[in-house]
Amino acid sequence: MHPLKAERIRGIWGTVLLPIRQGDLIDFGRLATELDYLLESGLDGIYTNGTAGEFHLQTEDEFDRISILAAERCRTARVPFQIGASHPDPVVSYERIRRAAALRPGAIQVILPDWWPVSNTEAISALLRYAEAADPIPLVLYNPPHAKRVLEPEDLVEITNAVPALVGVKVLGGDPSWYARMQPVIGRVSIHVAGHTLASGFACGASGSYSNVACLHPRGAVRLWRLMQRELVEAIEQEERIRRFITEWIKPLAAEQRLSNTALDKLLAAVGNWADVGTRVRRPYAGAPPECVGPLRTAARELIGDDFFED
Repeated sequence: MHPLKAERIRGIWGTVLLPIRQGDLIDFGRLATELDYLLESGLDGIYTNGTAGEFHLQTEDEFDRISILAAERCRTARVPFQIGASHPDPVVSYERIRRAAALRPGAIQVILPDWWPVSNTEAISALLRYAEAADPIPLVLYNPPHAKRVLEPEDLVEITNAVPALVGVKVLGGDPSWYARMQPVIGRVSIHVAGHTLASGFACGASGSYSNVACLHPRGAVRLWRLMQRELVEAIEQEERIRRFITEWIKPLAAEQRLSNTALDKLLAAVGNWADVGTRVRRPYAGAPPECVGPLRTAARELIGDDFFED
């Protein structure tokens, strides 16, 4: 695959979730079946080893096996792919990036060193070193709300100016004032925001999403993206229904059970019922109780609409 430029990193990208079986082992058979579904769903691309892919809970052998499986399947299907090579330890991340680059993805996703919050100078230093390991593959910076250092738009302007290999960022997004502060970055770097904020974000300049809504249902997320191109007002109305489902049903459960974002993404996939991923998360983290899936599935269809979940 050719390295991706910022303008080509658009639309809905689906994450590879890890099915975990008894013994805390990755079920690679179910993982391959999940990949097949994702590749046939019309997504603009696939990525591995994000938060939902439990990059922080993999051995290096598992990381390589997941990366190779995804790269082979995506190449065969001619679907663009990115490999997440993140790790809280920058030394481990550097080695993951080096191995990921050999698989020639369109881009490599990374996080900032995460044991201690970094300054902008330290962030730039880390990213320049990562860029050396990845060359000629570009980087996408994943900076979620739970990062030790959440970058403000002004930080992103400084860092993306200093690291030419950085062609995209993966962030929560924000209100119109946040996008106004992001103007020096928009158009030069791909801006991917959370799936449940994409329609309103698209109106302000967002490029797409590494999508939690695709966790809920990949084909539904693709249909919503296409609707944004035709009828943005209608797409924003559907976004509001998705947000309402998350606010009224997912967030209270997350607070009650103290669930990680990984557990919530797997729960969304179970609610969407499109793949046999399950709600189990690798130890020591807890997954959502399986018995909550049925009521959530009913609520999702009532609030969002059956059409979203059509295969």
